[in-house]
Amino acid sequence: MNLIRTVLATSDLSAHARHAVARAALLARDVGARLAIAHVVSIGGLDALRHLFDGGTGDIGERLLDEVRGEVRELAEEVGSRFQVGADVHLAVGSVLAEICSYADAIDTDLLVLGARGSSPMREWVLGSTTERVLRKTRRPMLVVKQIAHESYRRVLVPVDFSARSLEALRFARAVAPQADLILLHAFEVPFEGKLRYAGVDENALTSLRVTAKREAMDKMNALAAAAGLTEAPVRRIVLHGDAPAIILSQEQEQDCDLIVIGKRGLGMLEELLLGSVTKHVLSQSVCDVLVTDREYA
Repeated sequence: MNLIRTVLATSDLSAHARHAVARAALLARDVGARLAIAHVVSIGGLDALRHLFDGGTGDIGERLLDEVRGEVRELAEEVGSRFQVGADVHLAVGSVLAEICSYADAIDTDLLVLGARGSSPMREWVLGSTTERVLRKTRRPMLVVKQIAHESYRRVLVPVDFSARSLEALRFARAVAPQADLILLHAFEVPFEGKLRYAGVDENALTSLRVTAKREAMDKMNALAAAAGLTEAPVRRIVLHGDAPAIILSQEQEQDCDLIVIGKRGLGMLEELLLGSVTKHVLSQSVCDVLVTDREYA
């Protein structure tokens, strides 16, 4: 079954958003999905503009909407011609967050695509406010685009913790990038390692614990790949000891990845908080695009 039938790209017509629309078009072409492009005009800004021009100048709001509609259609035609895909165009006026989520639900999109930053020139690199709010709100997989879409994804890094959500992330990675090399990554630490060392457990014993933990993690990784139907696929498996965010970011560079696919949560209450923080760290610090696959944004 095709996991991605409809791709929705949102655009505020900034450069980062245009990159996101281009990536969405390329991805829709690769997987044979329907492409939709949405632009939301903030109702607050529109009302303020109408108030400023309240004096016989005609309906400035309608003129603005006509101009924006033309720009969005031009963008759709540009990416459509470049990647040979058609696109539905949706223009709405209202709350940006509410309208994006409402339209995503209306067309039952399988993947939301947004730029990492919006049109504001005042922000340093943190997630753009709209992108972060949509991540917190939506219950749909979401691709945060940071790079110009020159080509299809070639090498995809999938950090896993062996929960059911890891299986979801792995399957979605294959659906998004069917021809890419997949790299499964698990970062582990021996439970209470610091306390064990403080209690006098010698380094040889700790090393033995790490070897056992690594062997068990590799067994789980093999089982995960089998559950995802990837036993015959060229999937690289990496298990490393250390801090998860640092390892994910270092492997992104070392493996020359152009996409990271990661879940929002982990196994239990504590793990949910930890993976939530890992996901947010990866989103803010990675160079490549990041696809977040599951349901909560911790």
